[in-house]
Amino acid sequence: MAKPSSAPPAQKPTAVHTLCKAYNDQTSDRLKFIDSFLVFLMISGILQFLYCVLVTNYPFNAFLAGFSSTVGQFVLTASLRSQVNPENKNEFKEVSPERAFADFALGSIVLHFFVYNFLG
Repeated sequence: MAKPSSAPPAQKPTAVHTLCKAYNDQTSDRLKFIDSFLVFLMISGILQFLYCVLVTNYPFNAFLAGFSSTVGQFVLTASLRSQVNPENKNEFKEVSPERAFADFALGSIVLHFFVYNFLG
C-alpha cells in the first residue's frame, strides 16, 4: 500500500504573478525608478484629495496648488518615461534621453513657478 504524496500540488502562475515577473525581468532600473516616482505622485495626490474631502479644504487655493502640482508632475514624469523607454525609440527618433530629461526638468521648473505664484 503506497502512502499518499504529501507534496503540495503545483500551482498555476496567476496573471498578476506573471505580470510582476515579466516587469522585474524586462524593465530597466531607470524605468523602475521613474515608475516608483509615479506611484509616489499618485499616492500623494490621493492623500491630498482625501484630506480635502475628509478634514478641510481651507485654504482652497493651497489645495488646488498642491493637487495641480502633483497632477502636473505626474504628467511630466509619464512623458519622460515614454520618451526614455527603449521600446519607443521609433516614436521619438529625434529625442535623446538627455534631451528628454532636460525637457522634464525645464517643464518641472515652469510648473512649480506657476504653482508658487498661485499660492499667493
